[in-house]
Amino acid sequence: MDRPNSPLGWLLYYLTRHLTACIMVGLVLGVIAGWLVNQGFLSAIASVETWSRGFHMLSTIFLNLIKMLVAPLVLATIISGLAHMGDSTAVGRIGVRAIGWFIIASLISISLGLVMVNLFQPGAGVDVTAPTQAVGEVKKLDFFEFIEHVFPKNVIGAMADNNVLQILVFALFAGVGLTAIGEKGRPLVKGAEALAELMLEITGYVMRFAPFAVFGALANVVSQNGLGILVVYARLLGEFYLALLILWTLLLVAGWLFLRNRVFSLVRYVREPVLIAFSTASSEAAMPKLFEQLDRFGVPRRISGLMVPLGYSFNLDGSMMYASFATIFIAQAYGIDLSIGTQIAILLTLMISSKGIAAVPRASLVVIAATLAMFDLPVEGIALVLAIDHFLDMGRTATNVLGNAVATGVITKWEGMLQPMRDPDEDIPVAPHHTASEGRSGLNLDPDANV
Repeated sequence: MDRPNSPLGWLLYYLTRHLTACIMVGLVLGVIAGWLVNQGFLSAIASVETWSRGFHMLSTIFLNLIKMLVAPLVLATIISGLAHMGDSTAVGRIGVRAIGWFIIASLISISLGLVMVNLFQPGAGVDVTAPTQAVGEVKKLDFFEFIEHVFPKNVIGAMADNNVLQILVFALFAGVGLTAIGEKGRPLVKGAEALAELMLEITGYVMRFAPFAVFGALANVVSQNGLGILVVYARLLGEFYLALLILWTLLLVAGWLFLRNRVFSLVRYVREPVLIAFSTASSEAAMPKLFEQLDRFGVPRRISGLMVPLGYSFNLDGSMMYASFATIFIAQAYGIDLSIGTQIAILLTLMISSKGIAAVPRASLVVIAATLAMFDLPVEGIALVLAIDHFLDMGRTATNVLGNAVATGVITKWEGMLQPMRDPDEDIPVAPHHTASEGRSGLNLDPDANV
């Protein structure tokens, strides 16, 4: 990208070349702006509710734009990737290895949550009679319904709902089918490739808005809750983020066993999608950028196209650890002593029920509620963590993205398909906007009417 010569050009230049720094600036400014609104310093301009709606609008626009990209990107990526693989048995082999990795990672994540919450006892001494936010309606989680829900009745409906798992199932059939019919399916494969490239090009444009979305997301939360709520829950937040730090260390150690020192390069490559996930508390917001950075890291699309959507449904390391952590925290807050046997039963329950997280609204809270109900623990205890759920969600969502990046890198190495790394900050293609004809190419202009 050429050096700009206008203020708007400089803004676009920095948003393109220094996106990580811009996101960090947006995060800090969002916290400051939210605090100023919460403290009433800006009440002369507008009410807290008006400011909050304005902040929320910024993040909503960004998330809507991302959701616009997810369905066609996942569909095109998987179909083109599997068609180029040319071997349906390889798809099964990669899938089996991926599920094996996901099960082990799930076991480690949930177990770590149980160990840390028992070690720190964050629920001990919590006042369960203190006013808390209402939980609202929490839909009961049914594992059998989730399994039925995996298989789409209508791929158009699945894409309209952005149901990644159903899109994945259809794309698997389509990709393997195109491999089977060979040259007859070549036009569809080329179309899928072009669609995937188009979606990644649009992703580059949408990502320039990410710092503003991060600003809005943080400002909205802080304007409504204030920074004081972080002090009230400082112990729980601190201990949970320490547990996440340990989980990150375990994930990177596991990645190092396969990728060696290249795992540290992986962290550098995926820093932007992880930061976007942390700031917006949305894994979906990070998915298009994650695909782009995995491409640059050297993961072929035939692997990432299968691994990332699959991981978004079955490999949510941060969310699974949070589910075990929060379940025992609530039991501690109500003074309920759980035996080792009961906690192991909770672990096994979460191993199964957490696999339905991606298909259920307010995912982690639903899993926790279902687990509490199953073991006759007070479901209303969810209200104890609801007030800071957004801040907890930021950490667990970033962990989900990192966990899926590591899993994708490991499986790619395991398959012997890692490619050379490219520049993680290379420019995206830029649509022409200063051509000699100034947009008039191909027109038969009337010289008298354009004097």
